[in-house]
Amino acid sequence: MMDLALIGIILILSGLLYRQHYKYKKRSHQLGRVHERLQRILSDKTGEKLLLFTEDPELRVILTDINQLLESNQRILAERTGTEQSIRRMLSNISHDLNTPLTVVLGYIETIQLDPDMEAGERAEMLVKITRKANEVMEMIRQFFDLAKLESGDQPLPLTRVLLNEVCRRNILAFYEVLTGKGMEVDIRIPEEPIYAYANEGALDRILHNLISNAIRYGSDGNVVGLTLKQDQDHVHIDVWDRGKGIAVIHQGRVFDRMYTLEDSRNKSFQGSGLGLTITKRLAQNLGGDVHLYSKPYEKTIFTVQLKPFRY
Repeated sequence: MMDLALIGIILILSGLLYRQHYKYKKRSHQLGRVHERLQRILSDKTGEKLLLFTEDPELRVILTDINQLLESNQRILAERTGTEQSIRRMLSNISHDLNTPLTVVLGYIETIQLDPDMEAGERAEMLVKITRKANEVMEMIRQFFDLAKLESGDQPLPLTRVLLNEVCRRNILAFYEVLTGKGMEVDIRIPEEPIYAYANEGALDRILHNLISNAIRYGSDGNVVGLTLKQDQDHVHIDVWDRGKGIAVIHQGRVFDRMYTLEDSRNKSFQGSGLGLTITKRLAQNLGGDVHLYSKPYEKTIFTVQLKPFRY
């Protein structure tokens, strides 16, 4: 009886050992397949996930974690690729934007040098043009550096209580002569009751300057530029609007994107450096707010600055 019991125990232990050995070999084989697939996914930089049908709970957990890491890695790769493409486009655009006015400046200088007998009036006129183009280059360089500072976080904006009524009046009135000189109507809607935001006054001045300038430049054919200040329960809003040609639907989703606006600044619809709206968006976001666009050509184009109200 003892021998039979011993034999039984040996058989059971052998069965358990065989089962463990089989389980080990199966897991080892599955891990080998995971390794091979993972190496292929990483080397080919594909968007695949690891698919392996297994009843092993520990292996399932590992596969889930690996797939999460793959997703994170793929997002990082996509962002890096997009950044690299943006940098290449930016360098190309900066070269183009700076090369054009500098070529004009050098052309004027060469003309003056080759004609020492040029009349004083003509020489003075060319010097004015040279100065204007040189200032354009300086403005472009300033905007490139400002945007770089904003995106790197090297330009902190101290926030405090700001009376928006006064900021809005000051900025729209700064353009009043330009607007009336173009024969444009000015529609100002600023309530009497004070509206305060938690913001930075200097940043707000630049935001409104950019938006009003933009409305005058691209919306002048609508013959009206407006500014509306309002407040709801959660936010304060500043609308800068016009009734001009507006912005086509295909551009609206990316009009604040730096590279997109720079690229499209080559055509008649997007002139200038293309950085004004990008800087405006970044400034608003650094204030804890945002800028939104609504545009229906020749009906109304509205840029809305959304800010946090100041809570006492």
